[in-house]
Amino acid sequence: MRLYSWNVNGLRACMEKGFPDFLTKEAPDMLCLQETKMMPDQWEGKADGYEIYWNSAEKKGYAGTAVFTRHTPLQVQYDMNGQDTCREGRCLALEYPSFWLVTVYSPNSQSDLVRIQFRMQWEDKLRAYLMELDKTKPVILCGDLNVAHRPIDLKNPKTNRGNAGYSDEERGKFSELLYSGFVDSFRTLHPDVTDAYSWWSYRGQARAKNVGWRIDYFLLSERLQPNLQESLIHASITGSDHCPVSITISV
Repeated sequence: MRLYSWNVNGLRACMEKGFPDFLTKEAPDMLCLQETKMMPDQWEGKADGYEIYWNSAEKKGYAGTAVFTRHTPLQVQYDMNGQDTCREGRCLALEYPSFWLVTVYSPNSQSDLVRIQFRMQWEDKLRAYLMELDKTKPVILCGDLNVAHRPIDLKNPKTNRGNAGYSDEERGKFSELLYSGFVDSFRTLHPDVTDAYSWWSYRGQARAKNVGWRIDYFLLSERLQPNLQESLIHASITGSDHCPVSITISV
């Protein structure tokens, strides 16, 4: 099974930048999107063979998640099954016979870390929610987690330490999640690969120079690690300031 995740930074804009061709060419079994920035009734595209589940932010044109899937879920849970009350559409979970698929768009801590306390509380809620799901069946978590975990995961770790996305607090919460029984699929298969990024600033020709950050992930319950066959970052696919990431896994 091939699963993709992509922060599209506005799905309507991405539709005009190659999203339909991407969907046709890659044809994932499941595609998780973050930062859709739209309501379901604004979708005017085609997705033959897919069911689409939306969790849109209450605020129009902001945040939001969605899942395109070829497989009907047993159930769908929104906002950590109601535990996340921010109404920003940041979490969407689909249950299948042998696993949970959860996609998230983690809050940005913003300049000067003005939203760091909200982010820390959100991280704790997410970790607790994932651990509860994991008691029933293994979890596949994907999305824009808005953190580069280790120095290898961004181009300029020294000058960015303490900034949003590379603060000690955010990195610590990521480590806590891994210690709670999850593995980073990309680093599991590619522990020492450098210059592998999934987001680039629009400023200073960052993408052309590959001055980026790896902040988009697939994390797996530890017991799924033997099932993992491939974990890729599709840096050549444009249409957003993020690129898609994917895994191939037997579940």
